[in-house]
Amino acid sequence: MKYRSVFDIIGPVMIGPSSSHTAGAARIGRVARSLFGREPKWANISLYGSFAKTYKGHGTDVAIVGGLLDFDTDDKRIINAIDIAEASGMKLRFIEEDAVTDHPNTARIFIGDHDGELELVGISIGGGKIEITELNGFELKLSGNHPAILVVHNDRFGAIAAVSNTLAKYEINIGHMEVSRKEKGKLALMTIEVDQNMDNSILLELEQLPNILKVTKIVD
Repeated sequence: MKYRSVFDIIGPVMIGPSSSHTAGAARIGRVARSLFGREPKWANISLYGSFAKTYKGHGTDVAIVGGLLDFDTDDKRIINAIDIAEASGMKLRFIEEDAVTDHPNTARIFIGDHDGELELVGISIGGGKIEITELNGFELKLSGNHPAILVVHNDRFGAIAAVSNTLAKYEINIGHMEVSRKEKGKLALMTIEVDQNMDNSILLELEQLPNILKVTKIVD
């Protein structure tokens, strides 16, 4: 991995003790909260590898819950995140998994409320950096380090080009883009990281395109 600055190695400003087990975990939880769009009423959090073995001592549990509460990595409330979440009525369950994953710092977060559910898999790759590798069964690669949009669409000819052309019209540069589908001709997911935040009016325009079903923004 290439690092752009010393802060990529020592990690972000954060509540300790570990950039990978605490700051990274908080960011995974916060991305889940951002994608869900609101505070969940319940969360089942499965921990794998090193996360499963050391999560209590390194604060991975409170960090993930802090992220679900939309706390940033340096928010002192992370220390008491579980108590705060439970006081607000959030039901929490932590599961120590034995399965071997591709990365030792892996968490699967399944959250929901009366109106919907969301499941994602995130890994903490060091220095507070993360990758989201799965969302509701779709494989993807989302760093969480840049503004991004997730576009759920029908797997049809021209859908990707229409989205790209719309972003180009507003001079929005695409830094990274991936497309995932579960089955040919069915639902698909575009993951698009861009160089700047986008106005909500652009998201609404994207949703009006043929075969585009839903557009969700993740703000850096």
